[in-house]
Amino acid sequence: MIELEENKRLLDELNQKLLNIKDTMKIDSLSKELKSLEEESSQDGFWQDIEHSNKVFSKIKTLQKKISSFNDLKSEIENLIDINDLLEEEFNDELFKELNKKICDLRDNIDKLEIFVLFTGKYDTNNAIVTMHPGAGGTESQDWVEMLYRMYGKWASSNGFSIKELYYLDGDEAGIKSVSFLVTGEYAYGYLKGESGVHRLVRISPFDSGGRRHTSFASVEVLPEIENDNEIEINSDDLRIDTYRASGAGGQHINKTDSAVRITHIPTNIVVTCQSERSQTMNKETAMKMLISKLTDLKEKEEEEKRNKLKGLQMDIAWGSQIRSYVFCPYTMVKDHRTNYEVGNVQGVMDGDLNGFIEAYLKYLISKKL
Repeated sequence: MIELEENKRLLDELNQKLLNIKDTMKIDSLSKELKSLEEESSQDGFWQDIEHSNKVFSKIKTLQKKISSFNDLKSEIENLIDINDLLEEEFNDELFKELNKKICDLRDNIDKLEIFVLFTGKYDTNNAIVTMHPGAGGTESQDWVEMLYRMYGKWASSNGFSIKELYYLDGDEAGIKSVSFLVTGEYAYGYLKGESGVHRLVRISPFDSGGRRHTSFASVEVLPEIENDNEIEINSDDLRIDTYRASGAGGQHINKTDSAVRITHIPTNIVVTCQSERSQTMNKETAMKMLISKLTDLKEKEEEEKRNKLKGLQMDIAWGSQIRSYVFCPYTMVKDHRTNYEVGNVQGVMDGDLNGFIEAYLKYLISKKL
């Protein structure tokens, strides 16, 4: 049958794609590393250093997931090839329908693994802390921040992540002046790290009685949530800690007790704020995590700048650079200016359809390293 020949061709293509992923993942090297770590974890005295032991077990878990993800798909594709061969010998309509469905599922799962392989960063598995601010333009830009906040919420919900608001400040007339939120889930930072930068909106303003077109900007900062980092030392004398009652017309967003915490790191002038909990202690703990994340990011950017100077490379300005444009008028388009990936369905993107942009950026990062 022509359909079975087409299935065979498709399965051969998927098998080759899986083999390419295997080369990219370096499965044999990962297996050797896993075996070495498992042997280390079984040695006497392994638990004497709890912090090291936890890191080893975390690494073991990550390696096991990568290897099993590949092996499961390898077994599945071999099974489907056998079923297709069986149908060529003796056709069965029900089994044929089931095979077609499983081939579609296999293709989707291989596509997901292909994205999973692109996560190579040190903190990619971590949760993500996202902070957004409006650019110049008052209400226009503040409304744009609220639109982006909704967009990321929709994306998180449809991709199995959860969002916890850390800080929220209402706009003067509409929108948001400032918001920070935690995106929780495996590889949250890996998925969202490419969203850092300036996002540009072009639309007919709903706040302009003349119906004129406006351009608005909003900055998005994405940092990994870092529970503990021994490389970052924070001297308590370098901190100014203020507690206050959150104010504004925020309704459910505003914590009405005197438990909001603002921490200023005096040497760098980095300021972090948290008001999501009713406990001042918990807000302080969360704010300290935010500070560690910002200091870690600052340290890595400084080290990257030094490396690039040694290589004679021209640095891109990451913070403050326009990374993406969202155009509602005179045509509809969303375009990423780093990868040139674009789509015409701007409303779909605003409803959380960001995975195409995320995948394109991850591939772009890999290409820069090659």
